[in-house]
Amino acid sequence: MKLTARLGSRICIIGPSNSGKSTLALRIGTAYGLSVVHLDLLRYHYGDFSTLRPLDAFHADHARAVSGESWVIEGNYSSCMEDRLARATGLILLDASTCLSLYRYLRRCARPGQRIGGFARDTREPISVAMLGHIVGPTRMNRRRYRTIYARSRLPKCFLPTPRAVDEFCRHVGL
Repeated sequence: MKLTARLGSRICIIGPSNSGKSTLALRIGTAYGLSVVHLDLLRYHYGDFSTLRPLDAFHADHARAVSGESWVIEGNYSSCMEDRLARATGLILLDASTCLSLYRYLRRCARPGQRIGGFARDTREPISVAMLGHIVGPTRMNRRRYRTIYARSRLPKCFLPTPRAVDEFCRHVGL
């Protein structure tokens, strides 16, 4: 089954930190020729995941990104989620346990090479105490919010609660 026939050509991927949003977005974008937008790259100063850009600059870049005719955008950022969902033709919700999110984050930091959804010049992401705190704190609390957004959405949608579900989904749609 062709994914774009099911979810359209403007797909939002949401879910907790380190649930696989960036990786899935890249796979979908590559397979279907959709522009891939990693919201972290719009929200942070280039090359520095510890320094946020001004909110109005982020919102302006976000508005440009969602105005396109075809894209896959991964990330949450509730301050502009409503605008993103209003333009989207499909929604994917990923999930991952806190333990899996922590493991993926630490593995990502330990591996050399560019992170998917990371800055092009980065070769290794340093472990951040703030990010560890985010994963065990706000990320855990946000799961309920993401599920509520998903449940209320009238978009064509797909919930992938485990890495196995993501693998099966990818096989099913030919990724």
